[in-house]
Amino acid sequence: MTEANTEPLIVKNEGPIGVLQLHRPKVLNALNPELMSKLAAAAEAFDEDPEIRCILILGSERAFAAGADIADMAPRSVADMKQRDQFRDWDRLRRIRTPMVAGVSGFALGGGCELAMLCDLAVAADNAKFGQPEVSIGVIPGAGGTQRLARSVGRAMAMDMCLTGRMLDANEALRIGLVSRVLPSEGFEQAMMTVGGEIAKQAPLAVQLAKEAVEAAYETPLEGGIMAERNLFFSCFGTDDQKEGMQAFLEKRKPEWRNR
Repeated sequence: MTEANTEPLIVKNEGPIGVLQLHRPKVLNALNPELMSKLAAAAEAFDEDPEIRCILILGSERAFAAGADIADMAPRSVADMKQRDQFRDWDRLRRIRTPMVAGVSGFALGGGCELAMLCDLAVAADNAKFGQPEVSIGVIPGAGGTQRLARSVGRAMAMDMCLTGRMLDANEALRIGLVSRVLPSEGFEQAMMTVGGEIAKQAPLAVQLAKEAVEAAYETPLEGGIMAERNLFFSCFGTDDQKEGMQAFLEKRKPEWRNR
């Protein structure tokens, strides 16, 4: 494993898995512009590295991210917020092609919940808490929270969370489809490496195309989504990995992916 400890973000990799660990422990990993800029830049660097096949975003045992940095935002005006383009780095993360997986331990509130939803997959530790409590401080979610929440868990639950600010535990988050798995908090980071490894061992281009196809389900009507999936499926047959994967299956051996 290689590691670079540059606050407020720890960047490391273990083979094909790139790890981005939020590291502002005094403020429960509150997401300020500096952290988001570093997070986006590090994710983009991993995205350009052909050896990296999965990106994990982690926090600490106590908090994935407890929200945005309120002290940073409190005194600002409408003009201030628009001029500094508060969410430009979130848009950079949205364009990452490599699968991103959020490993959520502890609090994922406000921006923390939004960051987990921005990832392609969110996995919770059994001590995780999710919520969009922005109304309790006089604002609403601004990093896609209302939109991704409604698409992920439906209108009723999105309204419940955004209007009351109530928190969900890991099991309720799993039940409504906000996360895909709940794992024990003990040994959680290593367990997340295993989850990342499940993705990293697959055909890299096929994984990226599968991600693109699933995203199309949220952006197009069913007929358009089916056509997008079909065209992406056909495009797989122009890759070396399709030939290698199917030949390895027929020969009953492990494939050797070429990422092309």
